[in-house]
Amino acid sequence: MVSSLISFAPKDCPLCPRLVAFREQNKIKHPDYYNGAVPAFTAPEVKLLIIGLAPGLHGANNTGRPFTADYAGDLLYPTLIKYGFAKGEYKERADDGLKLVDCRITNAVRCVPPENKPTPVEIKTCNQFLKKEIPTLQNTRVILTLGLIAHQATLRALDIKQSTFKFVHNAAHQAGNVTILNSYHCSRYNTNTGRLTEQMFHAVFAHARELCDK
Repeated sequence: MVSSLISFAPKDCPLCPRLVAFREQNKIKHPDYYNGAVPAFTAPEVKLLIIGLAPGLHGANNTGRPFTADYAGDLLYPTLIKYGFAKGEYKERADDGLKLVDCRITNAVRCVPPENKPTPVEIKTCNQFLKKEIPTLQNTRVILTLGLIAHQATLRALDIKQSTFKFVHNAAHQAGNVTILNSYHCSRYNTNTGRLTEQMFHAVFAHARELCDK
């Protein structure tokens, strides 16, 4: 079986007025873009669930596949291949044939927000989809949260108090049968400022590999 896209939010999700308005603007500016709530990219079986923040305007909002055609994907997908969570070649296109292995990639917020900044209300509203998605993954061992917002959204979806697990890069938090693993987001800003280096990101995935193989 090959990797596929699976939706938990409708493409034209109506729940967040500001995001709907931005989506409509982008349909006019970029009529060839996907312009909708981006589905998860998934392997048939999932040991590792990766949760990002939201689609990028010219990345996933363009291609319809998480982290595809944006700077963050240039670091994420080669790292997935290196640690055995993907195979093939990442070519910044949804039809590049790249396959995930025991992995799914999704987002805390499914629609692209203006300036890559969803509001607290939008994050909370969209959490219902993550809350619906996580229980479908019966064999998941690790949830990797890319950034603080993804970490907080994961705790909310799992009905865990925010104060229970503090976000710390490469920290592992045991939540029942699942380990929540933290990483700084692989954004251009974080890598350009040195907050996240390639070596730091690789260390997180080496940790995830170890936890998934236990």
